[in-house]
Amino acid sequence: MAKVEELRKIASQVRRDIVRMVAEAKSGHPGGSLSSADVLTVLYFNEMNIDPETWTRESAGQDMFILSAGHLTPVYYSVLSRRGFFPVRELATFRKYGTRLQGHPSVEKGLPGITQASGSLGQGLSAAAGAALGKKIGGDDSRVYVLCGDGECEEGQIWEAAMFAAHHKLGNLVAFTDWNGQQIDGTVDSVAGQGDLEAKWKAFGWNVIVADGHDFNSILQAFANAKEVKDQPSMILFKTDMGHGIDFMAGTCKWHGKAPSAEQCAEALAQLEETLGDY
Repeated sequence: MAKVEELRKIASQVRRDIVRMVAEAKSGHPGGSLSSADVLTVLYFNEMNIDPETWTRESAGQDMFILSAGHLTPVYYSVLSRRGFFPVRELATFRKYGTRLQGHPSVEKGLPGITQASGSLGQGLSAAAGAALGKKIGGDDSRVYVLCGDGECEEGQIWEAAMFAAHHKLGNLVAFTDWNGQQIDGTVDSVAGQGDLEAKWKAFGWNVIVADGHDFNSILQAFANAKEVKDQPSMILFKTDMGHGIDFMAGTCKWHGKAPSAEQCAEALAQLEETLGDY
């Protein structure tokens, strides 16, 4: 298990990967990738029981992750490569013609670590709930994790899956939300007015945990708390800052799906420590 300082260094490198990948591809989604980088770093380098050498899509006996917010592939591919699922140098092919690193996760290309194709928002939680129920029925003690966006929670299918998971008492399902308050058209509250997201999830029968998505101790504790609950699915609402780690990207929806220029990329990289070596 990685220590907090090691996690911090990995997350810094992941952010460098995100910025470079999107800048070189001239397309992609840096904002939410940057805000969820700390959480996914903890998930892959501390929390999940997963082995890149023996991984399969079925993940029998291993924990499973589904990226419901499928546009956040820059952070997803970075943590997968840094965790050893495929060579780090392959990050340079992001969104290029013929690449395995598609703009949204694809299982057709055979990229190791991708359990579920995603991109149509709202569907990932349903897939995760189904996988969790399958593990429960099959006597598999491993867990299913799924990342949702707060803007994504405007999708009706999210709440259908929420009812299903609570009804089946899926204590092996841990969902978490990148709660950065931003989506492509502006702030989440201005687009749909979600109101009290914590109260909503509780009303649907979930164990709800609120944590700081940029504090590694808070992230670690949140995952630990979720493991203690056996008869309810858990939703961790990670409070985050879109574009976190780069001053001109932070706290705004403007970088939801916008690639930085070469000059902006250099400015961003100057703010991020290189710790593991660029690809």
